[in-house]
Amino acid sequence: MKLFRSTKAYVWAGSILIIAGIMAFAMVSSMGKAVASIDGEKINEDELHDALVAGYGADTLDLLITNKLIELEAKKAGIKIKDAEIQKEIDNMVASYGEEAAFKEQLEASGSSMDALKKDIVVYLQTRKLVEPRITVTDDEISTYFEDNKDTFAQAEQVEASHILVEDEKTAKKVAKEIADGGDFAKLAAKYSTDTQTASNGGSLGYFGKGDMVGEFEDVAFDLDVDKVSEPVKTEYGYHIIKVTGKKEAKKANLEDSKDAIKETLITERLQEEYPAWLAEVKKDHDITNELTESE
Repeated sequence: MKLFRSTKAYVWAGSILIIAGIMAFAMVSSMGKAVASIDGEKINEDELHDALVAGYGADTLDLLITNKLIELEAKKAGIKIKDAEIQKEIDNMVASYGEEAAFKEQLEASGSSMDALKKDIVVYLQTRKLVEPRITVTDDEISTYFEDNKDTFAQAEQVEASHILVEDEKTAKKVAKEIADGGDFAKLAAKYSTDTQTASNGGSLGYFGKGDMVGEFEDVAFDLDVDKVSEPVKTEYGYHIIKVTGKKEAKKANLEDSKDAIKETLITERLQEEYPAWLAEVKKDHDITNELTESE
């Protein structure tokens, strides 16, 4: 099991829910009913059940046991995860994707849901609170990490912008006129933009740096002042109307500003290292039976 502070951070817990769901289906419905057939030859639920247990049973049960151990240890330690803590993790993930629409798209593509993710976050936070007291990060370690990775803490110039993308110049000029006449940019993005990933979100692209966008788009965006709207800009994707909503100036790396992020990084790394030892110790304190492994 691994702990990662990102959407992938909760894959290990999500795998429990997915595989366990398959197993539960097989176990509950294992009554001989056909689930498939080939040229009239049936594959029944008993065969499906046996195959699932043989292929995933031991690993799934081990994950479920671990999950239950974490739950019991958290309860014993009086650890309760608040809704605000869960939301903070979600907000961090949304920020890492730049915008909520991209985050939700990735969540759906992974086959998960917000409810499942929240359950995974609870287990992650429980585990973190149980293991983190074993970890120490010193100021010297933070300083060393900063010096070794200074470039990653420098901030390049960035622009926050929204856009409306249309296929032809005529439509672009029409939309530009509506904006000039006082039309709401976000509403017009929802109405006209062919960029399906951003249209429903007011055309928001979040913050981006130089090199992240095609040249024609980037040149205009970085030249515009905040709250200004461009004339139609042609790129290989069509015609864009760009609105700049924010700017961040380039900043050199600064240790004081980076301390919290570095400490978080080091703690996360050490959680990975410390977790197996913690789990091994916890298992010794519980009477655990595993019928699948013991019957092999």
